[in-house]
Amino acid sequence: MRDRYPEIEPYDHGLLDVGDGNLVYWETCGNPDGKPVLSVHGGPGSGCSPTSRRYFDPERYRIVLFDQRNCGRSRPSASDPAVDLSANTTDHLIADMELLREHLGIDRWMLFGGSWGCVLSLVYAERHPDRVTELVQMGLATGRREDVELLTRGLGGIFPRAFEKFVALLPESERDNIPGGYSKLLNDPDPAVRDRAMRAWCDWEDAMLPYAPPRAMYEQDEQFAYAFTRLVTHYWSQDHFIDPDEVLANAGRLKDIPTVFVQGVLDLGNLVGAPWLLAQALPHAELVMVPDEGHSVRSPGMRHALVTATDKFAEKTSGRVSSGPTAVRRVGEKAP
Repeated sequence: MRDRYPEIEPYDHGLLDVGDGNLVYWETCGNPDGKPVLSVHGGPGSGCSPTSRRYFDPERYRIVLFDQRNCGRSRPSASDPAVDLSANTTDHLIADMELLREHLGIDRWMLFGGSWGCVLSLVYAERHPDRVTELVQMGLATGRREDVELLTRGLGGIFPRAFEKFVALLPESERDNIPGGYSKLLNDPDPAVRDRAMRAWCDWEDAMLPYAPPRAMYEQDEQFAYAFTRLVTHYWSQDHFIDPDEVLANAGRLKDIPTVFVQGVLDLGNLVGAPWLLAQALPHAELVMVPDEGHSVRSPGMRHALVTATDKFAEKTSGRVSSGPTAVRRVGEKAP
């Protein structure tokens, strides 16, 4: 069972001037003449990683990765508290994706994303359906307020001790909008205040992934952790800079785009119905549920499901799909 392709290195990379003083890092791997696919990372603020290159057959795909504004190798970095994030919104990111597509001479491409990358991919595809050949998405999210409320408040009853520590940093007046309260702390002039907020937010992120080894993000890379927490709270406190119902309300625009959704059965996003709502909104899509997996790609089963989807689309360049009931299957079941 193939769960990933071998490690590869980019054959080209660069920094794209997208305006507003921003340079966006991009790289291309695989076959320069292959089927174009854009890997859209999550977070917001996680940045692309070498692992993301390995979900595609390098002989058949032209694999494009990029670091979204102010994270990863893009410049300037949100790890500098002096960097203004006002020119970092979903509209800006979608415009960056279009500039990158044009810069690379790509007419249409497949989108591969997860978590926040799923939201950004779906919004991009809804606004530019003529530019998207297929969608393969995991760690499903819809960009609704319910998604953020679950992760910042709703899970408090499941992880009560961690949640008590998480909200203790905020005054009562800031607890109605937890990401907004943390965003203020992370942009405080006092570096000690910023540091405490960064560590508290990362500890809560770790608490929400009890099935995964603790990441201790700030112990591994404090600059990454600070940029990540600034960007997550920047987006989450502002409804991702989209209409909260935009993804589901405009899903009909994706009816001609072949789509595969891959979701862990134990993903906590299931508590607000993300996979089922997307499946209902996109009845032509295939929904693959992976047993014993949460909001990650750590298991061979999750990775195999993703590679199976990209292999299926490797030879396709376009095409309409017939609408009908969404196919839901568990990993291990034979695909129709």
